[in-house]
Order: sequence, then C-alpha cells, then structure tokens
Amino acid sequence: MAARAPFTSPLAEELAGDVLERFLRYVRVDTQGAYRTAERPSTQKQLDLSRLLVEELHAIGLEDAVLNEGHSVFATLPGSGGSVVGLIAHVDTTPDVTGAGVSPVVHEVWGGEPIVLPGDARQVLDPEVLPALAARVGHDLVTSDGTTLLGADDKAGIAEIMAAVAYLARHPERPRSTIRVAFTVDEEVGRGAEDFDLEAFGAHAAYTLDGSDLGELEVETFSAASVRVTIHGLSVHPGTAKGKLVNAVKLAAELVLSLPQGRLSPETTEDREGYVHPGRISGNAEQAVVDFIARDHDDDLLDEHVALLGQLARDVEEREPRAKVDIEVAYPYRNMKSVIEANPRVVEAALEAIRRAGVEPRLAITRGGTDGAVLSAQGLPTPNLFTGGQEYHSVREWASVQDMAAAAATIVELAGVWSEYPA
Repeated sequence: MAARAPFTSPLAEELAGDVLERFLRYVRVDTQGAYRTAERPSTQKQLDLSRLLVEELHAIGLEDAVLNEGHSVFATLPGSGGSVVGLIAHVDTTPDVTGAGVSPVVHEVWGGEPIVLPGDARQVLDPEVLPALAARVGHDLVTSDGTTLLGADDKAGIAEIMAAVAYLARHPERPRSTIRVAFTVDEEVGRGAEDFDLEAFGAHAAYTLDGSDLGELEVETFSAASVRVTIHGLSVHPGTAKGKLVNAVKLAAELVLSLPQGRLSPETTEDREGYVHPGRISGNAEQAVVDFIARDHDDDLLDEHVALLGQLARDVEEREPRAKVDIEVAYPYRNMKSVIEANPRVVEAALEAIRRAGVEPRLAITRGGTDGAVLSAQGLPTPNLFTGGQEYHSVREWASVQDMAAAAATIVELAGVWSEYPA
C-alpha cells in the first residue's frame, strides 16, 4: 500500500481540508455555460454558484461581497500595506461535456493502479498513458463518477481562493496586501471578462487561478479566433430532388474533410503550434453551420489560419455554385505575453510565492485562453496560476488534493509577497 504523499508545506497541509470541502461542494452545482447565445450570462444557473459564493464571502468577513451588474462576484479583503492584488476564477464549466449531477469521488492515498470510474466502467484513468497521474502515487485524488466532467476547471481555482481568503481573514497578524476577489461567468465561451469593471475592481495586478500542473505560472496564452461558416443550400422533397437538391449538410461535411490531414489540428500539435478545429456542426439540407476555432501564439500565424478557413469555405461555392456561403470571424482574446513582459513584478511575485509554498516554480504557456488574456489587453497584467486540476473538459478530469492545497498556500504567500512591495 502506498504511503500518503506529503504536502508541500505545513501551510498547504493546514489548508487542505478546507480546500477539499469547498471543492466537493462547488462541483455539485451545475454551472454549465452555453455557446452562441445573446443572453448574459449564457445560462442563469451559473449564478446559483455566484450567489452561494457571495454568502460564503460574507460569512468569512468580506462585507462588501456583491454579485454586480456585470454578473461578476467582487469582494475585498483589506490588507496591511502594499499594492492591491486581484484573484480571479470562473464559475462556469464547458458546454462540451455535461456538468449536471456531478458526483465527485475521493480516492484517498491512491496506490498507482488504473482508476475505473464507478459510473461508467469504460472510463479508466490509466497511469501508463497519463504521466501526470503516474507522478502522483500516494496523493488523494478527486474524480467524477465518469458520467460527467468533474468541474475542476475552474472550481478548483474557486475553492483555493476561498480557502486562502478565509485563512487570511482568520490571521490578521500576517502581513498582506489588499486582496480583490472576482468570480466571473462565461469564461468557457470566451465572454468571462465581458462587462468586467476594471475601475471598480481597482487592482494593480491580478492572477487567474485557472491553470493546471503544480508550480506552473502561465505567462502566455493563445491568440484566438472563432470562425462561423454558414452554408445555404436548397431543400427539396427527396422524392423529387433529382437535379434540384443542394444539400448543405453534405457540403458542410466536405468542408470539414477539406481541412489539412495529419497537421494543424489539436490532436496533432503541441507547445506553441497552432491549429484550426471544427467544434460544432448543426443544420439541415437547407442550411448548415460549422463553427471553427483557430488558435496560435503568433498573431500572424493566426491570421494565416483564419485565411485558410476562409479559402476552404469559399471553395465550397466553387464546387457547388448554387450554394451560398457566409463567413463570420471574431477574435475573443490575444496572447497576453507582451503585457506580462512589460510588468515583470507580477511574475517575480508569483514565482517567489510559489517557492514559499514549498514548490519549485516553472514559467509555462497555455494552449488555451483565460480571462487574464482579455484583462491584460485592457491594462491589468494577469498571468495564470496552477490549480492542480488535470484532463480538463473531459469525464476523465481529476485533481490532486495535495496540489490544490499547494495552490491555496501559494495564494496566501502571494498576499505576503505583495505586501512587501510599495503600493
């Protein structure tokens, strides 16, 4: 039998129980967002968790906690000096995998064997194919039952912020910066920082708690584009369709099949390599819609990916002149690298806090985006801290209690580091 893995610091060990208790409570709240809706938030059920967090913040002693008109929870923990630092996480979960009826399972002192998820025996976490899992023998792990996602993205971040703030509120003797807390909606659909009132937030620097692996500080994101291709065909009764029918569904399928094979896709790229990805097809013979996302760390390469999708879409009309194609392009966020590089203190403080929490820090990039990318572009430097969650957007998502506790300890230490800087 494996021995329980140690915590990274005595502080992390002290925080672990509260982090786990909060995490198990939060993941049970269904906060799944929705794509392509004009509503804000995209689903009202996200606010169920937002309201719960306001109540818990009041109980901790953050009397100004409020769910504001921008649908974000804002709250303040006053400090003893230094700059005002923001801590941000999002309440929503991805629309891609169901988040209703989450039943978390705690695997205490995991021994290294494959984990068969109890709700669906086809779902197995195999350490032979998951290196991050293999490295956590002896950890206390949390999974779903295999029928839903877990919700560590980003309820691990929420639990860590809440546990850290509660600890700081109980220990006013510790030097700390003033902390501004924010919990946003709709991050997973690219709208988390929409309506975010930066002036009211009032932070000089901020961090999203939305990363993954222990000790990582992500200082680069993808730049992102979304491309919607709408194909207009002509629907005719199948019995009399010869020479008349223009089937938009078939043309949409041809468009997807025309994408480069063996490259330029999420499943064939890594590190800074970009991709194009068909995420959703809907429609019928009369009209079909294909939603793509394009990603790259290099803005010029991103523009090339968008141009490729545009050309492939126009090729549909070349092959079938009776069809008409509309193309819509949006840019939800850009790589935050340049903003972070221009504000080195925000990186230095985080690296020192991670060290004080007993972890060796690592600068990293993310093959995704965060609220921090949008906020950085608006002038608030906001890199991304680790949370301990893994295999996001999947029924095989899991999290390490030891790693989540280390993240919460990092937040506590971060407040101390920033108190040492002049405002």
